[in-house]
Amino acid sequence: MTAVLARSVRACLIAVLAAGGLATAAMAASHPDLSGYWMLSRKPPPPDPELAAKIAPNTAVLNDVGPTELSAGDFGGLKPKPDAIAAARRWKPADDMSLSRVCAPPSIIYAMQGPFPLQIYQGTELIIIRLEYFDMVRIVFMDGRKHLPDDAPHSKVGDSIGHWEGSTLVVDTTHLESATLTNNGLNHSDDVHVIERFKLGSGGKTLLSSQEFEDPAVLDNRGARFVAWNREEGQYIYPYECDPSFGLNYGARETGAKGAASAP
Repeated sequence: MTAVLARSVRACLIAVLAAGGLATAAMAASHPDLSGYWMLSRKPPPPDPELAAKIAPNTAVLNDVGPTELSAGDFGGLKPKPDAIAAARRWKPADDMSLSRVCAPPSIIYAMQGPFPLQIYQGTELIIIRLEYFDMVRIVFMDGRKHLPDDAPHSKVGDSIGHWEGSTLVVDTTHLESATLTNNGLNHSDDVHVIERFKLGSGGKTLLSSQEFEDPAVLDNRGARFVAWNREEGQYIYPYECDPSFGLNYGARETGAKGAASAP
């Protein structure tokens, strides 16, 4: 009797595990596979209508993706608070070129739109987004967990949890350490909240994304970017290997330029 019971229990466990595996496989198959190597598009398409429709009212859409940079005092429609504007006006590019700052990565808000590739590894319980820029690695938890407690440490990649809305991956990120928001001295606070949406374009050769952020401590409105990447087969992410001596060289060039300008 004991042997029969053991066989019955074993058969039930196998059936449950098999059913769970099939359910997981079916769930994975029901979502598009975003895995692969993606290079920032040099000529991004117009914003995807479905992604654009999700952007909340009172949101400024920034046009600074990739190598495009905003000029001093131009925040792309963002409405910074007075203290944030004053800090941006005091900022100079040389401030970020010191030995202590030149290899400090931005947060994913700025890094995701930079002119560098990324690699996505997609699983059912988590998705990994590996950026070449500053060797940053993002982990998006897909297991239904909540965000970390408020007193948990902040970092440049933050705490990301995700879910699927049909064929669109939605990533919600908090716990980001204060860092660059735009290239001209405007920083976000460590209370910024980011929502990203990712979907494949027609044919699966393009990855389309929207990035929406709100930061009431810094901004009186919300901001958004639309980013697109092209799939490239057979490519690899390479080490970024930031060299802090670049800051010394930058300082020497600045000093030399000022000296030449002041020479009689």
